Amino acid sequence: MTHTHDSRAKRNVAVLVCAQAFLGSQMPMIFVVAGLAGQSLATNICFATLPISLIVLGSMLAATPVSAIMQRFGRRAGFFVGAAGGAVGGMVGAYGLYLGSFPIFLAGSFLTGIYMSAQGFYRFAAADTASDEFRPKAISYVMAGGLLSAVIGPQVVKLTADAYVIPFLGTYLAVIVNVVGSLLFLFIDIPKPPVPALDAPKGRSRLELLKTPRIAVAVICATVSYALMNLVMTSTPLAVVGCGMTGDLLPGTDLSGLSAAEQRSTFINLASNVVTGHVLAMFAPSFFTGHLINRFGVEKIMGLGIAILGAAGIVALSGVTLSNFFIALILLGLGWNFGFIGATTMLSGSHLPHERGRMQGLNDLLVFGGVTMASLASGGLMNCSGGSPVQGWAAVNIAMVPFLVLAGGSLIWLMLRPKEAAA
Repeated sequence: MTHTHDSRAKRNVAVLVCAQAFLGSQMPMIFVVAGLAGQSLATNICFATLPISLIVLGSMLAATPVSAIMQRFGRRAGFFVGAAGGAVGGMVGAYGLYLGSFPIFLAGSFLTGIYMSAQGFYRFAAADTASDEFRPKAISYVMAGGLLSAVIGPQVVKLTADAYVIPFLGTYLAVIVNVVGSLLFLFIDIPKPPVPALDAPKGRSRLELLKTPRIAVAVICATVSYALMNLVMTSTPLAVVGCGMTGDLLPGTDLSGLSAAEQRSTFINLASNVVTGHVLAMFAPSFFTGHLINRFGVEKIMGLGIAILGAAGIVALSGVTLSNFFIALILLGLGWNFGFIGATTMLSGSHLPHERGRMQGLNDLLVFGGVTMASLASGGLMNCSGGSPVQGWAAVNIAMVPFLVLAGGSLIWLMLRPKEAAA
């Protein structure tokens, strides 16, 4: 496919950008409030981030069936299934909050994972009809659609978190309306994969695919980038509110005139602002990430992403003032962007079309498996390691180190291999 055939790809990118912007606002909304809601419902604060872990677990388990649906019935069908899962998840989550039931709230979180899984395939769909030259740009532009979701999601939280007597109920009710955005998928134009003939090549097995050096490194770097981003972001609202209530976030600021509830609301709003900055940093670079990949090579951009993730941890460990949170989370988003888009570009060019469903489903199963473990660890590290929010926040960021070494080491190994041996 050459650049002359990219008119269809550009139309699909436009649709997916809009979907990323509007439907994608569900995820920043949930990630801001889910840990705080879990903290209010759970009998043990070590399980505060379990709702986020269940979202990611649902995404991990949904990856293979959603990929199979897309392989058989087309991208549009899979995206509609994802949007429906997100709406039902929001409905069940709202019901759990209404009843004060942590198990029902967790069930809603698990169903929300179906949407998160389908959203993850937007980036692959962008590449389906794109030429080799346009592919990294197409992936980047779709990821850039998250810019608007980064603004919409946290702002909706501010408007809805205390809209009802039950905290965060309004936010989960707002998620249900988000399904209207799924009508955008009526305009997508990606052909259904052809039914393979009996004598068609079957492609490599999952094990053979994972033994391919470029695929293995792409999966490792995607998993590490996404898992570490999730590890830190999941704990951020808890850390901002916790450090605020203990006076560490805004040293010297007198909030004695506010009630405890008003103080908490103030710090929830600050946490929303930090998450907004983070999500903007996740998606804003996408306007030029594809150009950087074309100019400097995918391996260098992935390596830069891993290095920036390390810098985010250093800033977070250097202090817990509001500026530290903002800078660390902005770096975290930027590092995720380079690492994850780079890994997606490397992966999409490393398998054949008839291996697409098998490899992309396997990739997201492994990626979100790692993210699930990270989100499970996040609550325990934040709330149950050390005796204060500051110590818990430090534990979260120190936990990044071995995984950064793994990703960086695998990338260096790939770059040192002969080119023909790395394919």
